[in-house]
Amino acid sequence: MKNERDRKSLNRPIEEILKEIKSRVFSFSFKVCGHPQDAEDMAQETLVKAYKHLPNLEFKDPKAFNVWLYKVAKNACMMHRRKQKKVMHPLPLEEISEFEDSGLNQDDFVLDKILNREEEKQVQRAVLKLPLPYRLVLILRDLEGLSTKEVSEILKLKEGTVRIRLHRARELVKNELERQSPNGFTIRI
Repeated sequence: MKNERDRKSLNRPIEEILKEIKSRVFSFSFKVCGHPQDAEDMAQETLVKAYKHLPNLEFKDPKAFNVWLYKVAKNACMMHRRKQKKVMHPLPLEEISEFEDSGLNQDDFVLDKILNREEEKQVQRAVLKLPLPYRLVLILRDLEGLSTKEVSEILKLKEGTVRIRLHRARELVKNELERQSPNGFTIRI
């Protein structure tokens, strides 16, 4: 039943599909870039590419489309970083929610339930300090909720490499949070 609905979801007008994915692309770009204007630019670039190529692409299931879409967004963000090489000025997580329509639920954040705004800021700073390869894996797997297989396809890595990078990213975030608050920031991974 669900697979039939998923197949039909790709057989809609392109404009309708793009409207639906816009917030998801922006959310991902924002988490990677850390700045709303950069995220908006990267999301727009991704949607333009999707608009141009979607009529010529054949996806048998929506997961394949999602993998392709995240690949395009990831590449746009990485190219932007290479061109800009500027310091990011991250926004607090409470401001991120103003830009996202994705309904990110803090309870879904695999690291732990965030208890207050200061801890939210600490977590955001820790994630943004991650080297890009670790940050991408953490964002795709933990924040975007993709499977290890989907992350491996998007990043063109072996599944074992994704699991290792995810573990290391979580450890780095945990260590950074402990460094920022040696007197009691507890986190489960």
